[in-house]
Amino acid sequence: MSTAPAHPVQTVSAHRTIHDLPDGDWALPGIVNQHSHAFQRAMAGLAERMTHPSDSFWTWRETMYRMAARFDPDTLQAVAAQLYAEMLEAGYTTVCEFHYLHHAPDGRPYDDPAAMSRALIAAARETGIRLTLLPVLYMTGGFDGRPLNARQRRFGHTVDAYLRLFEVLHREQDDTLRVGCALHSLRAVPPDAMKMVLAALPGDARLHIHIAEQIGEVQDSLAIRGDRPVRWLLDNAAVDPRWTLVHATHLDVDEVVGIARCGATVAICPTTEANLGDGLFPLRDYLDADGAWGIGSDSHISVSPVEELRWLEYGQRLTTRHRNIAATEARPSVGETLLAGVRASAVQSCGFADAALVGDTVTLDGASPLLVGATQSDIADRWIFSGNRSAVHAVSVAGCEVVKDGRHRDGKAIAARFSAAMRALLAG
Repeated sequence: MSTAPAHPVQTVSAHRTIHDLPDGDWALPGIVNQHSHAFQRAMAGLAERMTHPSDSFWTWRETMYRMAARFDPDTLQAVAAQLYAEMLEAGYTTVCEFHYLHHAPDGRPYDDPAAMSRALIAAARETGIRLTLLPVLYMTGGFDGRPLNARQRRFGHTVDAYLRLFEVLHREQDDTLRVGCALHSLRAVPPDAMKMVLAALPGDARLHIHIAEQIGEVQDSLAIRGDRPVRWLLDNAAVDPRWTLVHATHLDVDEVVGIARCGATVAICPTTEANLGDGLFPLRDYLDADGAWGIGSDSHISVSPVEELRWLEYGQRLTTRHRNIAATEARPSVGETLLAGVRASAVQSCGFADAALVGDTVTLDGASPLLVGATQSDIADRWIFSGNRSAVHAVSVAGCEVVKDGRHRDGKAIAARFSAAMRALLAG
C-alpha cells in the first residue's frame, strides 16, 4: 500500500461564521459532523427503559448489539440515507462515518467484503452529503486481548484483511468521498496491530479513534497498560493534526495540554455523551490550551448541530454554575465562538480541502421567528440559543442544492424506504 508523504494540514483563518445576504437571509459554511454510527439511528429512543439498576454505557451496549445483528446492506443503506437527509436538513454538509458493521451477523464476510461500506457510500451519494468513510479496525474485546464475542464478530478484521478493505475503498475516493482509518479504541486494537496499520496507511489519511469515553476504560488502561488512554496514545503514536480523538471525556491536565500541543482534534458528542452517562468534556481548560475540537451526533438521539453546540455550552454551565463559558473577552459571543471552533477543525478532521468546504453552504431563513430582527452581532447566538424550530432554509453541497424550503430534495422517497427498513428491523 502507498506510503505517500503526509500533506500539510490546512488551517482556516478566523472570519465571520455567518454572513448576511441581500434578501435578508443568512449564510454560513456547512458544518462537519465529525462522528457518526449510521445504523444507530434505527435504535434512537429504544434504549430508554431500565435493564439493570446500574444502567450505564455498558448495559446500553447490549441493546446496540441486538440492533446491530439485524442489519444487512439494504437496511443499512435505507437507514443511512434517512439519517444523512436529516443531517443535511439540520445544517451538516459532511459526515465522518465511523463504520464497524462490516460482516454478516455470524461474522462471515459478505461475498463483497466492502458491501456494508458501499451501502454507506450509496446513501451518501443519494442524499448529496460529503462522506469521510472511516472503516474501523476492531480486533479484541478488551485491553486484556480477549477474543471478540459472538455479537462482536461482524465487526472484526485481521490487520491484513483490514488493510485490503481500506485499499479497495481508498481507490474509490472522489470529490465528495474521502476514506480514512478508524481504530475502534485502544481496548479493541492491540499495540502491535496499531503500529502495523499506521505504518501502512497513506500519509494524508485521517485517523479517528474512540478514546477515554468511560471511567471504566481509563481504569482498565491504567491496570493493563500502565497509563491513562490518552497519555498512552500520545506516548506511543505520532499523534498530529490528522488525528481526531472521539469523546476524550476523561482527561487530566497533562492530557488536555498534550492533545492541544500535538494539534489533534477532539470530537465532542454532547447529546450522546449525556444520553450514555459518559461525563462532561473539560471544555474551558481545553479552549484555554488552544485545542482543536468539533462536534458529532454519534448515536443520533439528536441530529442537530444546534443542539450539540447548545448542550456543549449548557453542560459546562451546569457544572460551573456560571454562564457564557465558551466565550472570551476577545470573542464575547458564545455562538460565534462555537461556530468558529467547529469551522476551524473541519479540514483536518474530514480531509476535504478548505475550498470545497467553504463552498458547501447553509442558508438560514431570516424571516424565521427565531431570527427576526437578527444582526451580525447576534445572529450566531440567536440561531443556537433561541429555540428548537429549524431555521435552515436551504443547503448546497458541491454546487448542488440538496435542501430547499427546509426539506431534502428526495425526502419523501428516502423516508418511505426508511419506514420499510425500520419495520423489518423491529420485526427481527
